[in-house]
Amino acid sequence: MEVVSLRVPKELKEEMSRLDVDWAGYLRGAIDKKIRSERIRRACKAIDELRGKTEGIEFDSAGAIREARDAR
Repeated sequence: MEVVSLRVPKELKEEMSRLDVDWAGYLRGAIDKKIRSERIRRACKAIDELRGKTEGIEFDSAGAIREARDAR
């Protein structure tokens, strides 16, 4: 594993020390969740950009499938 350090105000650190929480585990989970949501956000953005490039193009998927099947 790699080490990541974080600075927090003294009051916050004192409050964290008073609570019985696995802060390292909590932060790993929070970072993992943020990474997943960011990947999803970026994928959605890429899909929207691709969709914008094909806007107004008519495509008959059923016809294309029928053509491909008939060509065999």
